[in-house]
Amino acid sequence: MKRISIIFLQAVIVLIGIVALSIMIRFPLTEGRAQNLDLFSIYFDPFILYGYASSIAFFVALYKAFKLLGYIGQNKLFSLTSVRTLKSIKYCAIILSILIVTAGLYIRIFHNKEDDPAGFLAMCIIITFISIAVATAVAVLEKILQNAVDMKTENDLTI
Repeated sequence: MKRISIIFLQAVIVLIGIVALSIMIRFPLTEGRAQNLDLFSIYFDPFILYGYASSIAFFVALYKAFKLLGYIGQNKLFSLTSVRTLKSIKYCAIILSILIVTAGLYIRIFHNKEDDPAGFLAMCIIITFISIAVATAVAVLEKILQNAVDMKTENDLTI
């Protein structure tokens, strides 16, 4: 891969992280039930804190993807560190999907009867399917890369 493509993809990953972080900071201020609350009450709401804690898996996956692109740029794609990086991205996607399903179930069971949770539940379903698709794609890439690393190791041992 050309160096400029890798830098571009790394910039895209950084941009995704910045946009996600800005949404996480700005969204609680505009959310319906928090419009009349002070800043302390908004950002220390248990559900908002759960969202922030859950986002750790997302940001770790972004960091690992950034690192993987760095390995590609250094021609270290076919190494055990790349396989481990893909494995951690897969685990982050699985953890994120579990946490999102948990949040959706919580809202479905304990929501206020005057509120309509359909929008939030639809977002949970969509994001869960995206996380599962990412985990599946990364698992396939991990398996392919592991096989390539094993073949490379065998070839290096026979030489």
